Amino acid sequence: MNAATARPSVLFVCVHNAGRSQMAAAFLTHIAGNRVEVRSAGSAPADTVNPSVVEAMKEAGIDISAETPKVLTTEAVHASDVVITMGCGDTCPVFPGKRYLDWRLDDPAGQGVDAVRPIRDEIEQRVRGLLAELGIRTAS
Repeated sequence: MNAATARPSVLFVCVHNAGRSQMAAAFLTHIAGNRVEVRSAGSAPADTVNPSVVEAMKEAGIDISAETPKVLTTEAVHASDVVITMGCGDTCPVFPGKRYLDWRLDDPAGQGVDAVRPIRDEIEQRVRGLLAELGIRTAS
């Protein structure tokens, strides 16, 4: 854990930082509040967040319409305790002592909101499981 903040830091990485990693970061922030430092990035970031992802998250009560895709940096990986990849392949830098998880999830790129909903729901469940592993209690 980051000694300065005494809270775990998590980085979610996917290729475009326009779908899966944005949803995961939003759920983690929404559920954990300031108890976890949350980052997301993409190995080849898109210009905007996928509109179907924004809509699906709005249905879940989370507004990510103001989010923008961010480029993956070695600094972001180095500053994170847990790095969760979602199909970014070998482009994610690996540092000793970091915890890496690979969440295999369908890519919402080019999909409508109906196809994004089950991906969103699976991400929410995985985020809740991650919080349990990190020992952070949630309301539900």
